[in-house]
Amino acid sequence: MGQMDGKVAIVTGSGRGIGKEIALRLVRDGASVVINDIDDAPAEETVAEIIKMGGRAVACNGDVAKPDFGDRIVKTAVDAFGDCHVVVNNAGYTWDSVIQKMTDEQWYAILDVHLTAPFRILRAFQLHFKDAVEKERAEGKRIVRKVVNISSTSGVNGNAGQSNYSAGKAGIIGLTKTLAKEFGRYDVTVNAVAFGYIQTRLTKPLAQGESGEIEVQGRTVKIGVQGGRLAALNQMIPLGRGGLPEEAAGSVYLFCSPDSDYVSGQCLVVNGGL
Repeated sequence: MGQMDGKVAIVTGSGRGIGKEIALRLVRDGASVVINDIDDAPAEETVAEIIKMGGRAVACNGDVAKPDFGDRIVKTAVDAFGDCHVVVNNAGYTWDSVIQKMTDEQWYAILDVHLTAPFRILRAFQLHFKDAVEKERAEGKRIVRKVVNISSTSGVNGNAGQSNYSAGKAGIIGLTKTLAKEFGRYDVTVNAVAFGYIQTRLTKPLAQGESGEIEVQGRTVKIGVQGGRLAALNQMIPLGRGGLPEEAAGSVYLFCSPDSDYVSGQCLVVNGGL
């Protein structure tokens, strides 16, 4: 028996990286999951991997920043598994520039994915759980639901060249604390996890002169960090390295599990002690 038996979780951005590790951790402890990625292939591969290991998963792919996405992903969870108990807002990317060179498109694209998308998903989640909780309480049941919003140390401390990303990640902490107060009476906890340097494809080391890029909705976005900068960062981190995606997932899992049923409105900083 796992701690998450019978629970249904949504994890956005879970086709790869940290999101995938979060989904796999939830499945290993018994949860059914809705996998999401902006690209179909990674999500379908993750769903197939989960089914092969004996778990239950479906995909709800597409851009989380689309206006109808929140309603669509909550409906997917309810239609596939009958309920929704956990929402992890993890999807995102960076599109960096110093403020004098940052375009309106860069600003709004990053705020849309890191702040507006979670707002819409959680609005849809509230409309679902309000009715579900009333029915459960009428039957004498108490079920604790969970929200975990992924923030960043850029949102806690700021980071040069990331005014859009830092603003979005600071905003999600404010949303977290506000919804902890709004959702508490329904037995829904709302917490955030702010990651420092985690080793993913977005932060992969680059050789001297190398440039990394990905395509996001037709936009070319730079990824990766020059090796010299990473070496300096690793020296600053007390644990001496960046975190692994599975380690990042562990901190998120804490807020998804019954072990945190009386923890709400908090932001856990996961940065190796920096």
